[in-house]
Amino acid sequence: MGTRGILATFLLTMCSVAATGEESHETDLLPTSRGELKITFLGHGTLMLTFDGKVVHVDPYSKVADYSKLPKADLILITHEHGDHLDPAALGQVRTDATIVVTTENVAQQLSGATAMKNGDSRTVLGLPIEAVAAYNIVNKRDNGQAYHPKGVGNGYVITFGDTRVYVAGDTENTPEMKSLTDISVAFLPMNLPYTMTPEMVADAARAIRPKILYPYHFSGTDPARLVALLEGEKGIEVRVRRME
Repeated sequence: MGTRGILATFLLTMCSVAATGEESHETDLLPTSRGELKITFLGHGTLMLTFDGKVVHVDPYSKVADYSKLPKADLILITHEHGDHLDPAALGQVRTDATIVVTTENVAQQLSGATAMKNGDSRTVLGLPIEAVAAYNIVNKRDNGQAYHPKGVGNGYVITFGDTRVYVAGDTENTPEMKSLTDISVAFLPMNLPYTMTPEMVADAARAIRPKILYPYHFSGTDPARLVALLEGEKGIEVRVRRME
């Protein structure tokens, strides 16, 4: 799909929002072998996925939504411990006694009852296969030389909905672990400098894993049009831009 086609898709879907409580958020409906997957784009690195009667919240964050007006979570996925991904206030509003929380080892130590997954772990939760993918920096580091996201700490997740594999990368660069993923239907790749990837890094990752649909997310300060231009003419990869700054 060329730039005109991508922009047409963007403009069309920008006009389609769904009411969630008293707020409006963009949504996409994707077909799977087991019914529709509804993706609600809450903003920043935060998503709500609805499938087969279950609600999955990813990195709930109070600054992007009023969680008192959103559906309670059956499952919460937390990628790492930074405050825009691990927000106790948002968790408190969508977590119930029955909610399953899947997260990293260090976050699980802070949240009573949470289930920890190491990089590379796989498990099935509520009938959904989940894989934890290493999320870390290779290039971008603090002035003291420490990576913004050290290796072995954060997770991305591949969640399988029927025949549809959705990769939510978390805060990471285009790591070998990411680029070895296969059969990815939908990918959410971060583009928030200097903490995650440049558009060039995201394009490199997309060419390696070849998702059918690529959503740049968590891209505050970075123009997603640059990514659209880099992947123009790349067959089989549709770039969809949503309000995910």
